[in-house]
Amino acid sequence: GDIDLLRQVFINLGTNALQACRDRPFLLIRCGRSTDGGLSVEFSDSGEGMTPEVQEKLFRPFFTTRSDGVGLGLAISHRIIEAHGGRIEVESAIGKGSCFRVRLPGPGAQGAEETAPRRTALSRVG
Repeated sequence: GDIDLLRQVFINLGTNALQACRDRPFLLIRCGRSTDGGLSVEFSDSGEGMTPEVQEKLFRPFFTTRSDGVGLGLAISHRIIEAHGGRIEVESAIGKGSCFRVRLPGPGAQGAEETAPRRTALSRVG
């Protein structure tokens, strides 16, 4: 994969998680191999959590819940992960925080070569 683009995704998810925490910030990052040989990276926070309605809109461009947000970070992150043949999942509940899970296929996964991202097809933020 493209290390610069993946770094951008992981920095964005970590920053968002810390911004979601107000009084007692807590961020847990876990990574490991999934059962299919791919990579799984989780960002769990102690924030307020999100309603199902907010979760449905998370990856839409220009959707934000922050007054100073632009709403592009998660949309671009989602697109980067999809370009790598992976997916981003979210679990969240009001009062219990959120967990964003990035799943990327292993190097030997069927179609891994075909789904390698092309730098020119993606935008960068920041």
